[in-house]
Amino acid sequence: MAKKREKSKKPAGFTKGVLRLLILLVTSLLIFAALVLPELISQSNIPTGVGEASAQEILAPYSITYESKVLTERARMQAAAAVSPVYLPVDPSISRRNFETLNSVLYYISAVRKDSYGTQEQKLKDLAAISSVKLSSTVAEQLLEIDDQSWQEIETEARRVLEQVMRDTIRNDNVAQIRSNLPAVIDFSFGQDEAQIIIALVSPLITPTSLFSEEQTNLAREQARASIEPISRQIIAGEVVVRRGQIIREEDYEALNVFGLAKPVNQTDRIITNAVLTGIIAVITALYFIRRQDQPFFSIKALLVIASMFILFLALGRFLVVNRTIVPYLYPVAAFGLTLSIIFNLEIGVVMSLFLAILMVFDNTREAELSVFYLVPAIVGMLTIGRARRISAFLAAGLLTGVAAMAVVVAFRLGDTYTDLIGLTSLMASALINGLASGSLALLLQYVVSQILDVPTALQLLDVSRPDHPLLQYILRNAPGSYQHSLLVSNLAEQAAEAIGADRMLVRVGALFHDAGKANNPAFFIENQGKDKLDSHDNLDPAIAAATIIQHVHDGVALAKKYRLPSRVIDFIREHHGTMLTLYQYSQATAAADDPESVNKALFTYPGPKPQSRETAILMLADGTEARSRSETPRSDDEIRALIRKTIDTYKNEGQLDATDLTLKDLSTIEESFFQTLQRSYHPRIQYPTLRTNGNADSNGSKSAG
Repeated sequence: MAKKREKSKKPAGFTKGVLRLLILLVTSLLIFAALVLPELISQSNIPTGVGEASAQEILAPYSITYESKVLTERARMQAAAAVSPVYLPVDPSISRRNFETLNSVLYYISAVRKDSYGTQEQKLKDLAAISSVKLSSTVAEQLLEIDDQSWQEIETEARRVLEQVMRDTIRNDNVAQIRSNLPAVIDFSFGQDEAQIIIALVSPLITPTSLFSEEQTNLAREQARASIEPISRQIIAGEVVVRRGQIIREEDYEALNVFGLAKPVNQTDRIITNAVLTGIIAVITALYFIRRQDQPFFSIKALLVIASMFILFLALGRFLVVNRTIVPYLYPVAAFGLTLSIIFNLEIGVVMSLFLAILMVFDNTREAELSVFYLVPAIVGMLTIGRARRISAFLAAGLLTGVAAMAVVVAFRLGDTYTDLIGLTSLMASALINGLASGSLALLLQYVVSQILDVPTALQLLDVSRPDHPLLQYILRNAPGSYQHSLLVSNLAEQAAEAIGADRMLVRVGALFHDAGKANNPAFFIENQGKDKLDSHDNLDPAIAAATIIQHVHDGVALAKKYRLPSRVIDFIREHHGTMLTLYQYSQATAAADDPESVNKALFTYPGPKPQSRETAILMLADGTEARSRSETPRSDDEIRALIRKTIDTYKNEGQLDATDLTLKDLSTIEESFFQTLQRSYHPRIQYPTLRTNGNADSNGSKSAG
């Protein structure tokens, strides 16, 4: 069975390894594309491009007269566009054919009208069957209802109207207009209904009599193009070909090509260099992530998110930074590192920001300045923002990032003879805006990324830990004893988490909600019972009592999902009892059973799983310690230490901590933290003497000191 289990695990690990390799390869290809494509698209080696503003004034190095293909083609296109469409002469056969069709239709309608054996329904079907003229049901009914005299007049008028209209030249572009003018052609002696019948009969038969000739039109346009002689352009030596700031037109770019000033150089060397750099970065990144497999950012989803953000920032940056003056100093690159440091840790933020800064400015004329500009302020921001527990942290990080960016600008530009005071001021203002924009963008990105990865940020944890959170209010109203217990556990666990370097905010929030399920059945739990109701479930079957107690875990998970708590917080609810026994009920069951071995332990065991992280393990230990301290009420330091040690040893010996990376040193630190917290809770109290006033004793004579 063990061998089969090992074989079944290999494919899963192998698949994840392949996926990570695939992510690395695809990311490397996209990075290479982000490095190369902006250069190829913008052709930064060419002085100017059509539609772009010239960065400098370009003079003709010598006099030249050349045939301008651009100007010649433009003139020929204008000449061709001026040619009107060519139509063939009017074809009389079309009019005759349409007139014959009308006669056939009129004869057919007359026959239908005279059919004495046909029913009304049959006649309508016969009229609807006419293919050349589609008659509506209304017109068909009118044709059958009018008298013979009116019908004869309609026949005569329909022939007259069609003949009159078809005598004119009809083209595709005026058919609709002629049809819309039919009411004006019909004799005004006809009523509205009769006129509609005539229009229905004649309108479909009005067709073009002069057809468009594409062949002759194209021939005429070609003749017009051929009539334009090649246009020559003369440029004198020293003449301005392109002025500084001028938008480059096609003829300007053509002139630059004629002088050899815009001939592209070979891009092969640049492509090879970019490929080598991409490969180096990919190898270093792979080695780094392999050494950090224990980190949360090594998961497939996290790698995809990091890679996507990296490529997005790099691609946008490469397109925006190349051949720009101010834009590179406005681009909020620091937001990338800030987001990673908030979601994961400072290390991954710094490492990935370093790679991004190198790639962003590679092969740039100001690569030294910009690489420092993108990296140093980002590191300052990451060191400032920490875990971003307040909105103000983003503002502070953005402000300090901007100040650091301004310092970099001053360091590189203050002694630059090409940068005047106005230019330096503009760059410094851009740097400050960059920092503030980075902080704002990081605030948005950390929320989006945390939702994608289901990783709660400090801001989210602060939000759900507010006393007015609906679920906390539900617990407080229904199970005030459990709520107070959770507060005590959260204080105990938070201090221990901070002592060993765990996520204290996550531990605190998890502790607040770990017993949420008790709010569904509060009276069953001792902390919510009055003194006269202690052990109210002693009369129940132990298995039923155990099931009811265990149910609070399932209820807690359901409530957490209902109120949309982060999954990391839900883990605390699932894992805070691990797979321990409800020992009291199990002891009752074994005591009552004839054969203690016959008692099914599964009925008295929490569903688990065991704690999977240091944070949930701390909560388990804090929960057990707080519950035991309320039960045993230690009166001395030795009793407190013994109580804590006994609790920790119980969970450790039961294997509940095996799935975590807690060390013996961590457990010792946790034990000491618990002791310090409980010692302050169970400090000695001073009994004040009874106060007497006018011979009467004060009923509130005792008071606790400290």
